Amino acid sequence: MLVPAALRKTWTEKKNSTSFSSYYIKFCPNPADRIYQRFGLFVKEPLSEEAGKMKVDLCLARGRTVMTEIIPSGVVRLDKDEIAAAEKFQQMSLKIILDRHQFIPEYVSLENNDVYEPSSSTFYLLLPVIQLQHEKISVDWTLINRCLSSPIFRHPSIRLGNETYQLNNHLHLANGCKSVDDVVDSLVYVPCKDVFFFISDILPGKNGHSLYDDSESHVEHYAERFGIHLTHPNQPLLKAKQLFVLDNLLRKKKHSEEWREKKEHFIELPPEICQLKVSGFSKEIGSSLSLLPSIVHRLENFLVAIELKDKLVAAFPEGAEVTADRILEALTTERCCEHFSLERLEVLGDAFLKFAVGRHLFLKHDAIDEGQLTRKRSNIVNNSNLLKLAIRKNLPVYIRDQSFEADQFFAFGRRCPSTCEKETEASIHSRSHGKKNDANAEVRCNRCHHWLHNKTIADVVEALTGVFIVDSGFKAATAFLNWLGIKVDVIQSQIDDMCSASKAFLPLSDQIDINTLESLTGHRFAHKGLLIQAFVHPSFNSHLGGCYQRLEFLGDAVLDYLITSYLYSVYPKLKPGQLTDLRSVSVNNTSFADVAARRSFHRFIICDSSVLRESMAKYVSNIERSAPVGPIEEKTCPKVLGDLVESCIGAIFLDTGFDLKHVWKIMLFLLDPIITASKLHFNPIRDLHEFCQSYYWEVQFSSSKKDGKFVVEAKVDEGSVYATASATHVSGKVARKMAARQIFECLKAQGYKSKSKSLEEVLRKSVKREAKLIGYDETPSYEIAKVKIPENSQSDFEPRVYPLNETSIRPIKDLPFRQSSSESRVAEKLISSNGRKISSPAGHLNNGNEGDQQGIAGSQSNVSAKSCLYELCAANCWKPPVFECFKETGPGHIKEFVFRVVMEIEEMPNETFEFYGEPRARKKDAAEHAAEGALWYLKHEGYIWDKKRNN
Repeated sequence: MLVPAALRKTWTEKKNSTSFSSYYIKFCPNPADRIYQRFGLFVKEPLSEEAGKMKVDLCLARGRTVMTEIIPSGVVRLDKDEIAAAEKFQQMSLKIILDRHQFIPEYVSLENNDVYEPSSSTFYLLLPVIQLQHEKISVDWTLINRCLSSPIFRHPSIRLGNETYQLNNHLHLANGCKSVDDVVDSLVYVPCKDVFFFISDILPGKNGHSLYDDSESHVEHYAERFGIHLTHPNQPLLKAKQLFVLDNLLRKKKHSEEWREKKEHFIELPPEICQLKVSGFSKEIGSSLSLLPSIVHRLENFLVAIELKDKLVAAFPEGAEVTADRILEALTTERCCEHFSLERLEVLGDAFLKFAVGRHLFLKHDAIDEGQLTRKRSNIVNNSNLLKLAIRKNLPVYIRDQSFEADQFFAFGRRCPSTCEKETEASIHSRSHGKKNDANAEVRCNRCHHWLHNKTIADVVEALTGVFIVDSGFKAATAFLNWLGIKVDVIQSQIDDMCSASKAFLPLSDQIDINTLESLTGHRFAHKGLLIQAFVHPSFNSHLGGCYQRLEFLGDAVLDYLITSYLYSVYPKLKPGQLTDLRSVSVNNTSFADVAARRSFHRFIICDSSVLRESMAKYVSNIERSAPVGPIEEKTCPKVLGDLVESCIGAIFLDTGFDLKHVWKIMLFLLDPIITASKLHFNPIRDLHEFCQSYYWEVQFSSSKKDGKFVVEAKVDEGSVYATASATHVSGKVARKMAARQIFECLKAQGYKSKSKSLEEVLRKSVKREAKLIGYDETPSYEIAKVKIPENSQSDFEPRVYPLNETSIRPIKDLPFRQSSSESRVAEKLISSNGRKISSPAGHLNNGNEGDQQGIAGSQSNVSAKSCLYELCAANCWKPPVFECFKETGPGHIKEFVFRVVMEIEEMPNETFEFYGEPRARKKDAAEHAAEGALWYLKHEGYIWDKKRNN
């Protein structure tokens, strides 16, 4: 583990005087219930600007905090004698707070020739100071000399001669008669209690005859409890506070721990049971010293982060905006027990790494299939490769994987006792010797060795990627990956070639309704072949241009990053583990299949498998029949449905020239139902395991197959606790989930409650922020995304960003609508409510056959009413409209068709809307006319607003 260079600068050279950079350590307690001695930090070389302004929030007991700030205070020059006194004061202070047993003897030596060890020691001084004007400080030499002149530091052979005492100014202590001035604000030791105390005052109104508690006096208590008979019971008692036990004040705040006032606890001591140890060492000094090791530990870590930042910025200037605070977060593991760790950044960096590498491979290898692309990407982003690359760049030495432990705090004046050489390494690090992957970093040695798990190092690489995304953007993150050895560059000509190659799918355009699909996806394609390719299943054998699988590979990576960015920004307070769990229930095939079903994507797939079509239709039918809160994840999901969503996103991403901002809007439009927390489907197996672990139960699953179906039994048998459940399904995974859900409910019915909040409960109460696309700063290929698209083919639809706590049912107020100047009769509208049908008077609208009429479908003449209706339903998260040929009239050669469109509006769950068109010679025109009637009604009911009305 790296020791920061800024703290390795020594001052041990023989000079008459030495200059030190000084920093005032400002304490701001909340509440202001303690007085702290002012302290300063003195180092040989100035700290960097960021370190010289570091702030750290220290967490005390009962929710109390101390905000600490380091303030640069200029250069201080100390002579040789002052440096010697400062070194002794620091050695004394560290012994008192960390090795107090060394102060039990009558004499303590501060002469230590082993404190200098330049190879590993940190060199700095923490001294009491006096604050001057203009943020300047000076060392409080009066206080230091008073402490160092205490009798405990004089050798017993040194006698000061006969001393006479005036009893009114002196007290009889266990180690002699001492001046009151020496006793007040001092450190004493009480042998009978084996405890050190700070003496803050004399209590003249109380003595040994005063009550110790409600039943006995101090004289009686010490005689009975310790066999000590006070010989000076009339002496005033001492007001004492016990010496603290050094603690880690960088630990996480407990969310349940509310602030409570904590008064300083004092006790009363008879003077003659106390041994005076250090005069002038007051409780105010003790209060400050209880904070300083935690502050210095954070400063060391922060300086290491600054060193890594400087190293990275020197390698690639794109990362210049990154902050040392964020770097430190990426280097800090959960084992440090601080209020921040790398895990949230790791989640974001992992998603970006998958996205950037996937995009690069997609363009570089245009002739290999999705399976080969996945394997290539896995070889690059797996932990083994990230570990190898990190070691090559010497990143492990920067990682912080140890919490602050008081007994492992070593500084100038307290050297590490474990000298680690090749011969002694095995005995010092016995558990980790020979097992470099076994993290046993609790034993510190003088060379600061530490052992890390391979996965920890890989996680740091992903977290550092996340740092550059958050603080700088995609360009900086890409530069970091390139520096690391992972090539993720995008070449413009490769995008052009991919888009041009999609023309091979254009001959299939007569098998798919492109206009309707574009409305459902919210994007007008410049390269129609990409949209067609996104719906060509591998089973389709009549075309040699490939299928959707490569686009699926690309779309999967894009969606993974977009949804991770969404969750990262919307839930800023979510714990890293919860963020990972939330991403896993959001980014999965089942969730995407739900989206595909509600957008009716299955109707457009080009395939040669009747079995596939039947399975998709069955799944969609099950969804439509299920209750809105039903456990959809316990249904068998055809993978192809989720694949279609991913391939569509991949096609849009490629069609726009990798315009991720545009795809972000499309993602919000398409995936609103699955990124809305109330509609997520949580894994019952995980919930069950976490529930059982909280009670130390073991849950057992057994599986068998009968009549072509899986039978899964779940059982908990822990003595007085017994529960079992069984489920049968054609899918083993689904059966396992069903059994887990059943036994979970069974255990809860027996009265057992979860000891921790479920993810669903956490989300319900979490603070939510506006969704943001994090880090995107690339320039898309507008030549592809815009120039080649005819101006009059642009869609006027702009997807909105809705808060997660909003319902997904809402009128579209900005969909373009323009009423025709000429009107004709619209077909009859029927409303079915609770089984009754009500006819309404016929309205009027344009018949839809006049080529020069723009109509209600939109401001462009080539946007059909049918497409507009699909668009409206998708935007409102309604079920897609169903078009049916209701009636055929006339002989064969002049046959006409009447279409009806059936709609369900979720705001009116008990009603079904049916709109009928007029007879038309072509089915397409008949369906279009029925759609115009539906739009006419929805406009007058307020579901569509005319843009002109808003101007």
